[in-house]
Amino acid sequence: MNRRHILTLVIIGWAMTSLAQSVVSPSRRYDAFFLEAICERAKGNNDAAFDLLRRCLEIDSTKSEAYYFLAQYYGALKEKDRAIACIEKAVALEPSNSTYQETLANAYINMRQYDKAVEVLEDLYDKHKDRDDVLGVLIQLYEEQHDYEAAIKALSKLETMEGKSERLSYAKSNFYTQLGDKKAAIAEMKNLADQYPNDQNYRGLYANTLFVNGQKKKALEIYDDILRIEPENRNALMALLAYERDEGDPDKADALTERVLLSKNITSQDRVMLMRQEIGQSEQEGGDSTRILYLFRKMLEQPQMDADVAILCATYMNLKKMPNDTISGVLEQVLKVAPDNAAARLQLVSYAWQADDMPRIISLCQDARQYNPDEMAFYYYQGIAYYKEEKLDEALNAFQNGISVINQQSDPDIVSDFYAVMGDVLHQKGLDKEAFAAYDSCLQWKDDNYGCLNNYAYYLSEKEILLDKAEQMSYRAIKAEPKNATYLDTYAWILFKQKRYAEAKIYIDQTLQCDSDTSAVLLEHAGDIYYHNGDREQALSYWQQALAKASPKSEVGADDRRQILTRKIKLKKYLKE
Repeated sequence: MNRRHILTLVIIGWAMTSLAQSVVSPSRRYDAFFLEAICERAKGNNDAAFDLLRRCLEIDSTKSEAYYFLAQYYGALKEKDRAIACIEKAVALEPSNSTYQETLANAYINMRQYDKAVEVLEDLYDKHKDRDDVLGVLIQLYEEQHDYEAAIKALSKLETMEGKSERLSYAKSNFYTQLGDKKAAIAEMKNLADQYPNDQNYRGLYANTLFVNGQKKKALEIYDDILRIEPENRNALMALLAYERDEGDPDKADALTERVLLSKNITSQDRVMLMRQEIGQSEQEGGDSTRILYLFRKMLEQPQMDADVAILCATYMNLKKMPNDTISGVLEQVLKVAPDNAAARLQLVSYAWQADDMPRIISLCQDARQYNPDEMAFYYYQGIAYYKEEKLDEALNAFQNGISVINQQSDPDIVSDFYAVMGDVLHQKGLDKEAFAAYDSCLQWKDDNYGCLNNYAYYLSEKEILLDKAEQMSYRAIKAEPKNATYLDTYAWILFKQKRYAEAKIYIDQTLQCDSDTSAVLLEHAGDIYYHNGDREQALSYWQQALAKASPKSEVGADDRRQILTRKIKLKKYLKE
């Protein structure tokens, strides 16, 4: 085959391909692009889907579904005008599509174009008379536009679908009131009450409407009759109380307030609301707590379904600075109803701490670990209470259990103290490596925990390790609290261990000046430091004072301490332990 024939065949092939492409209909090309767009959308490839949808409209601009999906993308891009234009076009192309209409209505509502939203939803309801949800939205929009007549008509349509109800009648009555049609407002609620003559709540709503529309005497008569039939009727009691407070006799209002607060049908929220009003009025009139406490006591004598009233009572007692034991009684009631109320339990722990009642703290925190297992504070206070009771194993157990609930949201101050006390416990148990690790954790949470810095530094000096680190930590503590005798003694002792005797003497003298009740340990330190500064007579005096103040033999290590002091005094010389 010669080259001319080959060229001819290529030209023919190209022509046939072009012809094949030209005969593919725009509809099929649109379908192919749209299907690909939906597939890319499903994969999360939104950029590709967006481009394909725009290509669809270049092929065929009469397809509503492409406009619908493009509206969503333009909305995501914050191009509100384009989004609205696309969904409007989709509705125009396919006006029977309820999804498109709802989307357009929602877009108008979001842009506060309520008149346009109403137009779309009215058209949607005309096509779907069973759509009570559409009527519900229309009623809200009519109310927003103050078109109360249209709202009433829509409510009437809902009544036809759902039947007469408190919700619909009350809404219609309110709209009639807004229109100034008192007669229609009253008639609406009367019809509801007449339809259910044995339901006193409906009669109460009728009375409310009479009251709001000026017929107060008739309304009060109905309230009285309701309470004759149902003495605990909540709505009637609350309505009468509001009337007596605003317009009635103050003595009657007080009596009715007590009756309402003690009624079994009044909710806890009602009681809290009323008591806040009573407290506010009491404070305005001088703050006499007698009546308020009386009302709280009467309420708390009743069976409690929740802790709201008791919590408010405790808060009020705190405001009035009442004794801790009095407030504690109310907080105990809170825990009986709501044992998981961490705030109430922590307040009780605080009171027990102020009373130095460690067994009480231990008990409260033990219960809290059942009801509030993730609250670190209870492990912390329980550990400290055991520590103060010299129950080191129990204290360590509490702290170790508490570590698991520490997280990034925990209070750094509490976590820091948590590890600091844990370190002290570990040290007393002879676990210095673990103690130093706990101190490191403490300082990671709060690097200026001066109590930890002091103890950590002192225990390092006792072991005569990392003395430079110990000196730096101790110095930070005395810079922060330059008159703290404990911190000054630690620093003096570290300087002594570093053989910086002259400097140590300066700080031990400051310690003695700042300490009003000098301990045996501090006096012994003073003796040792003075001895190394050449003042053996004063050293001997300090050792003798230390022996006189030394702990009783019953304490752990006390006997060894006394023996060492006795030998120092007898030999009149420093003895390295």
